Amino acid sequence: MIETDGAVTLLRNNLTFYDQQAAVWWEETATIFPLSQMNPLRFLCFDQFVPQWSDLHVLDVGCGGGYTCEFLARRGARLSGVDRSGPCIQAARTHAAVSGLEIDYRVGLAEQLPFASGRFDVVICVDVLEHVDRPDAVIAEVARVLAPGGTFCFDTINRTFRSRLTMIWLLETLLRLIPAGVHDWERFVAPEALEGWLLASGFSAIRMQGMDLFGRGPLRTLGRLLHYLRTGGFQVTFDQDLEVMFIGTARLSPAAGPRIR
Repeated sequence: MIETDGAVTLLRNNLTFYDQQAAVWWEETATIFPLSQMNPLRFLCFDQFVPQWSDLHVLDVGCGGGYTCEFLARRGARLSGVDRSGPCIQAARTHAAVSGLEIDYRVGLAEQLPFASGRFDVVICVDVLEHVDRPDAVIAEVARVLAPGGTFCFDTINRTFRSRLTMIWLLETLLRLIPAGVHDWERFVAPEALEGWLLASGFSAIRMQGMDLFGRGPLRTLGRLLHYLRTGGFQVTFDQDLEVMFIGTARLSPAAGPRIR
C-alpha cells in the first residue's frame, strides 16, 4: 500500500510477497505452497514436447524457492535456477541441500541471465512473464542461453477482461486466495505479442493452448473453487481458449547460433 495525501493506493505487481514467503516456502501451510501443486499439471503439457528429462541441462527462470527445479531434478534433469529474490534463492539452496539434490541456484534478473550462451537444452519460465518489466528482453535472453534446437516451456496470463475478472477481482479482491496486489493487469501478456517476441528471437514451432484452472463459466468456476477448498488441489483442462491463462512451448531454430552477450 502507498499512502498519498491520506489516500491509500494498492501497489500492483508487488513482488515483496515472494520475499516474505521465502522463510516458509516449503511449509505446507504457507500461502505460497499451493504453487507446488502446479507442476504435475503443467508438465502434462510440457512432457508432450520434452518426453525425456533425464540428463538434460534445464534452466528455471524465476525459480522462487525451487518447486519446479526440485520437481525436475527428481526426474533426472540437471537443474539451474535463477530468481531476483535473494531470500528465495537462499530458501531454495537450503531445501535442495537437505533433500540431497544438486541444483545450481543464482540470484539474477530474467532480463540479464547470469549464464553462458548456448548452455541449456530446455528453459522453463512459468508465473514470470506477467511480472517482468521487459518480457521481450526476457525472451531474447532465453534464446541466448538455449542451445540451437533447444526448447522453451512457458505459461503466463493474457491481458483480457476475463483475466482481470478472474485473476484480480475474483482471486485477489473477492476470495483473497492470492494476496491483493501481486498481479498487475497492465503487465499481462497477449499471446500475439508473445508470439512476435518469440519469432524475433529465432523461435519456431510455437504452440500455445489455454490452461483452464478456474472453469469456463460460473458453474464450472464454482465447481473448481469448491474442489480446491475441499482438497487443496487444482484441476486443469487444456483447450483452445487463451483468454485467461495459457501455456506453451517453442523451439529455438537449429540454425540460430549462440547469441554472445
